[in-house]
Amino acid sequence: MGSSQIAIVSVPVEDQQRAKLFYTERLGFSVTNEVKDQMGPGRSWITLRPSGGGTMVSLVNWFGTMEPGSLRGLVIITDEIDKEHRRLKAAGVDVDNILAAPWGRYANLRDSEGNGLILQQNA
Repeated sequence: MGSSQIAIVSVPVEDQQRAKLFYTERLGFSVTNEVKDQMGPGRSWITLRPSGGGTMVSLVNWFGTMEPGSLRGLVIITDEIDKEHRRLKAAGVDVDNILAAPWGRYANLRDSEGNGLILQQNA
């Protein structure tokens, strides 16, 4: 295989519009593409990109093997975890306290669908 990169991570959701609002209004992602019913009735193709760029996420509700809320360990990197943690708390995000590890600091959080994300600042 030649040069490659991860372009999109599928995030399993129940309600695509509710999840889209969470990722855009609370996490600050931007919608890069939205095509209604492209994947079948009630199954739109929605991709979003974090504010700092990088790998996009797709809000999927058409994979039978990906139960909504089953994703764990999607890491969102920040340079200012304390500031971002306060902002997320104020926005009503279900986010745990910040913990320290040898490699940096992090806080676990849940999206609107119950997926487990990690806010992380590297050491």
